[in-house]
Amino acid sequence: MLYREAGDFKTTYSEDNQTFPIKFDRIGYYVIMFVAFLVIPFFINDYWASAVFVPFLIYAIAAIGLNILVGYTGQVSLGTGGFMAVGAYSCYKLMTSFPDVSILVHVVISGIITALVGVLFGLPSLRIKGFYLAVATLAAQFFLVWLFNKVPWFYNYSASGQISAPERTVFGIEVTGANTDAWAKYLVCLIFVTGCAWLARNLTRGTIGRTWMATRDMDIAAEIIGVNPLKAKLTAFAVSSFFVGISGALFFSVYLGSVEVGEVFGINKSFLVLFMIIIGGLGSVFGSFAGAAFMVLMPVLLKNVLVGGLGWPTDIAAHFELVIVGALIIVFLIAEPHGLAQLWRVTKEKLRLWPFPH
Repeated sequence: MLYREAGDFKTTYSEDNQTFPIKFDRIGYYVIMFVAFLVIPFFINDYWASAVFVPFLIYAIAAIGLNILVGYTGQVSLGTGGFMAVGAYSCYKLMTSFPDVSILVHVVISGIITALVGVLFGLPSLRIKGFYLAVATLAAQFFLVWLFNKVPWFYNYSASGQISAPERTVFGIEVTGANTDAWAKYLVCLIFVTGCAWLARNLTRGTIGRTWMATRDMDIAAEIIGVNPLKAKLTAFAVSSFFVGISGALFFSVYLGSVEVGEVFGINKSFLVLFMIIIGGLGSVFGSFAGAAFMVLMPVLLKNVLVGGLGWPTDIAAHFELVIVGALIIVFLIAEPHGLAQLWRVTKEKLRLWPFPH
């Protein structure tokens, strides 16, 4: 059988500690990366880019960021939409103030600005946790949306209150604006999600990630063995907000092009990303991708099957989608708290031992 460890020898510590220790997993990873970078860009069209691939990649970055905070560090947050708004408005101000700087640099700086804001709102986590921390981050969500709505400087005193991304290019290829090709949007988001996933995977497997998980499991015991709770919690808020800020910047500049903060980055956005990591799996980078894929693909599937195939009204199909999400969250919380990621782990374990019972 292909999925076996027998004969897969390792002669160095780095080989034994690699992300994919089984050869079959490494081959699968390289195949996925090959298809993502060298196959899909040649076949993608506007519908698949706008309905599936681009939102999936952007939401995956946001889910990774929230998973670092909730899944790895145990700090509940309901302010993801507000932090995405910080990334979006930071990117807008940078794009309009420094038009000669690359949009890629603007997105990264937007993430850094959001990280600083995240640390500021993460300070209450040093004193409170659980439900009270969730309420504090929820207050941050409403405050940030109110701020971007009420201070005209953030939207350059526009009469409509909306922000619109100006046209920008990367190596002569337009990546923002009305004339952007589908493959260009896809590749920009793919580059960022690959970098964020690589960074998150290395952070969570290193010393920083171990301090996060120790704080999550029992903060008092972690402090006794030498973990600095101040550093652990604030670094988690910073890294999480950095990823969420990048997703917000891409959501505004590359995906939508024009946003209004209350409609796009409201409380519903925070709950959407939270549902992604609950269904996908807390404390798992793969779970962030699985949850984002599920939450992006399910509405598309329901729309095509219920509305396009069965002729259901659009509003009924949308409400049915909410029913499915709510039911799945209850099922996963009761039956499988670690979500789709744990189901995938169990499936791989069964494949490794098949056909022998265990």
